[in-house]
Amino acid sequence: MRKELVMRWITLSLVLCFSLACVPPPAGPGAGAGARRISLPFDWEFRGLEPIGTGTQGMVATTDARATRVGLDVLQAGGNAVDAAIAVGFALAVVLPSAGNLGGGGFAVIRMADGEMAALDYREMAPLLAIPERYLDTEGVPTNASRVGHLASGVPGSVAGLAELHRRFGTVPWEDLLAPAIDLAENGFTVNERLSRGLAARASILTQFETTRQIFYPGGEAPRIGSVLRQPQLAATLGLIASQGKDAFYRGPIADLIVEEMQKGDGLITHEDLSRYRAKWRDPIVFEYRGHTVISMPPPSSGGVTLAEILNILEAYNLRSLGFNEAESLHLIVESFRRAFADRNYYLGDPDFVEMPIARLISDEYAAELRTSISRTRASDSESFNRVPVLSEGTNTTHYSIVDAQGNAVAVTTTINSSYGSGVVVERAGFFLNNELDDFTIRAGYPNQYGLVQSEANLIGPGRRPLSAMTPTIVVDPQGVLRIVVGSPGGPRIITAVAQAIINVIDYGMDVRTAVDAPRVHHQLLPDEIYVEKNGLEARVRGILSTYGHEINQTTHYFGDVQLIVRAPDGTLYGASDPRQEGGRALGY
Repeated sequence: MRKELVMRWITLSLVLCFSLACVPPPAGPGAGAGARRISLPFDWEFRGLEPIGTGTQGMVATTDARATRVGLDVLQAGGNAVDAAIAVGFALAVVLPSAGNLGGGGFAVIRMADGEMAALDYREMAPLLAIPERYLDTEGVPTNASRVGHLASGVPGSVAGLAELHRRFGTVPWEDLLAPAIDLAENGFTVNERLSRGLAARASILTQFETTRQIFYPGGEAPRIGSVLRQPQLAATLGLIASQGKDAFYRGPIADLIVEEMQKGDGLITHEDLSRYRAKWRDPIVFEYRGHTVISMPPPSSGGVTLAEILNILEAYNLRSLGFNEAESLHLIVESFRRAFADRNYYLGDPDFVEMPIARLISDEYAAELRTSISRTRASDSESFNRVPVLSEGTNTTHYSIVDAQGNAVAVTTTINSSYGSGVVVERAGFFLNNELDDFTIRAGYPNQYGLVQSEANLIGPGRRPLSAMTPTIVVDPQGVLRIVVGSPGGPRIITAVAQAIINVIDYGMDVRTAVDAPRVHHQLLPDEIYVEKNGLEARVRGILSTYGHEINQTTHYFGDVQLIVRAPDGTLYGASDPRQEGGRALGY
């Protein structure tokens, strides 16, 4: 009998341990209300064990701990959130060459403590010589020229964007904000697994280009984990930008190097293209969700409009009562994704070239109209309301979120499209150029590098900016106080990752760590299937969704790299970097 009791006690203890393991430890606001009720699949990898940032004065969350440290140092020295964002942007150009960049572009959403809101578009732009015929073979079929090599690059916007942020909101001297990046490039940093493996995986493409090979494949192979990577050419480039401002890049010695590189590889970017480039302030997308004000990026990013449609549709449903990761709540979320992506793909483009009914798309009335076609128990047929094939963009993007002591907040998402962009490093300048021209339609009916077909609304043309899914977003609570700063990389999965992070905090009351770690799903209208992260859904839930008529694609990978900051009612800031990518960190003070 004693032996039997002991065995029962051991069995019960094991059951309790496994049950508790399914509930991450509290990590910030919401832990007592929502997070403890969140049940995760038994074999879900991310258990809330990664560190979070906490602070009352400021918070920085990025995909690289070194860049996070740079941003926090700026805040602690008295700089504001925009100053920190500029310093982080340049630091990422050094430590994250796959996505952090001088040769790409991005978007920034800002909300100052006094309530001022702004959105900056520094997306790459097609050169004046860019026409579809340059990317087609003799039979009219798209070639690889928009993906690899010199023809693939649009005019970079990153330096212009960071300079424009500084002109309008910066308080720290420009050269001081570049100093940390110059130091990282000049003196080097320790190579982590993410960088070493990423370069090794892309070696067959990147080693085609001599300068790329010299810098990133010393001795003929990718730098090993634990080695030190120094980039003196990049340090010199950053030094010129520090001393001469953006003109060094668009009109001065760096512009000369870019044009020389283009001429060497039959690329299209000219001095005229560079001198014409401007970062543009645009009106942010602003809408309400459960009493909160959501501020996000307008076109040429599709993120804000699509996010608004998703959340406006969902506002009529009580997701909390339906439960996290339960079949009915996921069904409704997926149905909102479907409808929002249908409009994204049909209406949105570069606002300088395309007329868009944005006010209607983000209205509550339109959401109510869309909601009437949603059944609670049957999946829609995407083809029944699809107008054009789904759009896509590269996944090698990065996001960072920053809040300062005054309550100013910045959300920044930047990209060079594919991992390491076009593969081309500008000789004597040391940075990768983007391959953003593959984000355009080269010829309607033909897929881009991600296997997805784009419409003629996004056709490549001189001076155009390609449609994007980047969704830097800030959320203000019903009392008008900052609550959330969030964004992610991930191509079209950016939008759904950001939507789910917001839902996790507002609807499910999750703490910051759980909101980032929790499993994600994705639907982009076509292909007509729910993408599910590896081990992200229980078999029971998958089965119910199948009875609703959903096709489930159980992937072997994860979605996004969310960088999230949540402000608690008492003013404490909590930050979390996504564990799906190695090396990220949120730090506060």
